[in-house]
Amino acid sequence: MTSRSKIISLAEAARRYSWDGMQYASGAALPIGSDAIVFGRELLRQKRKDLHAIFHCNSQQLNLLAAAGAVTKAECGFSALEVFGFANGLRRAVESGQLALEDYSNLAMPLRLLGGALGWPFVPATVAIGSDIQHRSAFAPGKYPATSKIPTVVDPFSGREIGAFSPLTPDVAAIHVTLADPLGNAIMLGTEWSRYELSRAAKKVVLIADAIVDTACMRQYPNLVRIPDIVVEAVVHWPFAAWPQSSPGLYDVDEAHMKAMNKALATEEGTQAYIRDYVDSYDDVESYLDVIGRDTVARLSATPTAFLLDPYRQWIKSADEIKELTA
Repeated sequence: MTSRSKIISLAEAARRYSWDGMQYASGAALPIGSDAIVFGRELLRQKRKDLHAIFHCNSQQLNLLAAAGAVTKAECGFSALEVFGFANGLRRAVESGQLALEDYSNLAMPLRLLGGALGWPFVPATVAIGSDIQHRSAFAPGKYPATSKIPTVVDPFSGREIGAFSPLTPDVAAIHVTLADPLGNAIMLGTEWSRYELSRAAKKVVLIADAIVDTACMRQYPNLVRIPDIVVEAVVHWPFAAWPQSSPGLYDVDEAHMKAMNKALATEEGTQAYIRDYVDSYDDVESYLDVIGRDTVARLSATPTAFLLDPYRQWIKSADEIKELTA
């Protein structure tokens, strides 16, 4: 195990591990749960374009990237925002023809990530067979049925015809985690939603952590370290990284902003105003929290799930300690 700190700034992480045209994945826990949304904001700040997005669940990150025109292809298993309605920015990008959205099921996506993690040539599965998920492809819109999306193979043991899914190995994955140590070990509170599989499938992994802890925390709870340092390139410390979505144990979903954001992304004018006010308007973590609003930060932080963080609080590093560890 290396003892070198992998903590770098958000801007440096995006400069170092993103480029135009890359296949980009983000780790999300439900469409309104933990996702590395601030990394998506940084991609827009650095003018990334022509991205091929891989999202198990659409979140406000993909909604924003699509609305801003940064994504031209996307594959996901869930495209709405649950109680907050359909993702207006994603809808607008798809309906305008700017973005080709390839639809899979919520089981197919983690299976494809598992296949990528294990180095399989294809993923044998029975899900989605015989449905329009199999037969229609946004990447081959003129062909029906689209035989290249999920071709069938014969199970050599039973003779049954099953689907052959392509494995996923995205170029870069930005994965939101609750706690990370400077080496890149991570603990996620709440649902995982295939972040485990994604961390093994992606060629490069950047962790976006709400809090940094001493490695002693990881040694105390080794069974909870679902993402180990060996698969991680860099760690970014960014409180409220999933805002306006939630991070169990730390902050609740900002319901008012979720609604306002989705409403803004429904139009080009609203999207540009949103980017001006909530993407290009801060320089560091402190000014980012000012943009959210300190009263809002305090209100969302008074979460009923705060007790989930209690076993780890003694190891959480201060801002000064993190600054000393930042490369």
